[in-house]
Amino acid sequence: MTKKKRRTFTPEQKAQALRLAEELGNVSQAARDLDVSAELIYRWKRQAEIDAGRGPSGAVTTEDRKELARLRRENKRLRMERDFLKKATAYFAKENDPPTK
Repeated sequence: MTKKKRRTFTPEQKAQALRLAEELGNVSQAARDLDVSAELIYRWKRQAEIDAGRGPSGAVTTEDRKELARLRRENKRLRMERDFLKKATAYFAKENDPPTK
């Protein structure tokens, strides 16, 4: 069974889809015209509201999501570097210890 490749959309494409849905007054029709699911357009609309500051309090904006992803990547890299340095320190400490009799 082959997996369907996940499509990605630019912010411009999302904005265009939202404009089309608003012009038509029907999200389902816009979704059919663009060959995407109506739920996807609803999610884009909800996220656009949050990004514009009109969403529920505490909702995460797109910029916040990007920053969080960047920080998680950086955290992962720093942990890997720390673990490497720990192992290197242990190796060199063991190498420099005089043999005990």
